[in-house]
Amino acid sequence: MATRVDDDGRPMRTGTWVTASAHIITAVIGSGVLSLAWAIAQLGWVAGPATLIIFSLVTLFTSTLLADAYRHLDPVTGQRNYTYMDAVRTHLGGVKVRLCGLAQYANLVGVTVGYTITASICMGSVRRNKCLHAEDNCHVSTTIYMIIFCCIQLILCQVPNFHKLSWISILAAVMSITYSFIGLGLSVAKVAAGAEATTTWPTVSEAQRLWKIFQAIGNIAFAYAYSTVLIEIQDTLKSSPAENKTMKRASFVGISTTTIFYLLCGCVGYAAFGEDAPGDLLSGFHQSLWLLIVANVSVAIHLIGAYQVFAQPIFSLVESSCRQRWPEVKFVTADHQITIPFLGGTGFHVNCFRLVWRSAYVAVTTVLAMLLPFFNVFMALIGAASFWPLTVYFAIEMYIARAKLPKFSFSWMGLQALSMACLLVSLVAAAGSVEGLIQSLKVYHPFKN
Repeated sequence: MATRVDDDGRPMRTGTWVTASAHIITAVIGSGVLSLAWAIAQLGWVAGPATLIIFSLVTLFTSTLLADAYRHLDPVTGQRNYTYMDAVRTHLGGVKVRLCGLAQYANLVGVTVGYTITASICMGSVRRNKCLHAEDNCHVSTTIYMIIFCCIQLILCQVPNFHKLSWISILAAVMSITYSFIGLGLSVAKVAAGAEATTTWPTVSEAQRLWKIFQAIGNIAFAYAYSTVLIEIQDTLKSSPAENKTMKRASFVGISTTTIFYLLCGCVGYAAFGEDAPGDLLSGFHQSLWLLIVANVSVAIHLIGAYQVFAQPIFSLVESSCRQRWPEVKFVTADHQITIPFLGGTGFHVNCFRLVWRSAYVAVTTVLAMLLPFFNVFMALIGAASFWPLTVYFAIEMYIARAKLPKFSFSWMGLQALSMACLLVSLVAAAGSVEGLIQSLKVYHPFKN
């Protein structure tokens, strides 16, 4: 039976707004949601929720601009851009393509390292909570759990591309909603039980407070970091209705859903713990052992899928580049079918280069996670570094080029003002994150956590 193909000769895309929303929720509701109670504790009752809402509105606005950049000239029949870099190359070109690639893929590597850290912490929390309930003193190292996470990713990373990941994203999206509800429910129970929590700003020096505020902004920026894979997600959608319309709907659903969860988890978590809100919300609870186990397992499962969502663009870039450079090398281009016994002849295709390269990537990110296992600081640094260039700057610049906006027109000045404001936010968040990383490194010994 002949394989149906799209207008570009590639296998027919079958994604819908539902699968795209699942990809978005998988990418957005990640480990970031667990740090929001701490972030709001640094910002306070007014500035905390306001900052969350502002970030969500900016992300939604720039996502609509990015969705229109998927096809060039015509949103229905125009040339497809398969990746974020392709879109920048088509609309802007020049040195901006390299800058985009540097920002995007450095961010993607950082996110996969960050998700390895977070998944291992959650796996270790299952054992830690059991020890606490048994009143037993036990040392829980995340290193062994990073190795377990690595082994799982070594298998999943052989999934060829985004088009085969819908089931992983749907499962991960369900898991993200599960642990968000559990964290929210435990926070509500803590508040309802009459737990006294001081919801004033943390009692630290003015300088420390300022650095923590900057870091909190970085945490919130990370919580909305999915623009790096928006074009890649859009490339999974079927062409009718037009992909940009479907993607805008999916972005609205995904961002609206995550913002509601963020506000609930962040604000109720802050109400429950006050200025003592932990960096990882789930780590603050020691009751309801079975719920904590379910929540931490859900986080781990979700991040297994989220790792793949963020790693696939890296895999695709390297593999397509190598195929173009060495088209005659069978090690790079040839697929070998392996039949699985007892499954009626069912098999799967193995590419030797894909097997070696992706396995090496997973191993390297695991080692980096072992060297830098700092949850809050690492998430904030990634968010600060990626928010302005990838969520705001390139989206706005591509829109200006596509719409041919005259310089110093009202619309042009408004978009540039938004871009400059977001640049300032990213810079202060990065400064706070770097300062926090320096403080963490002063007391850290590699592989002993």
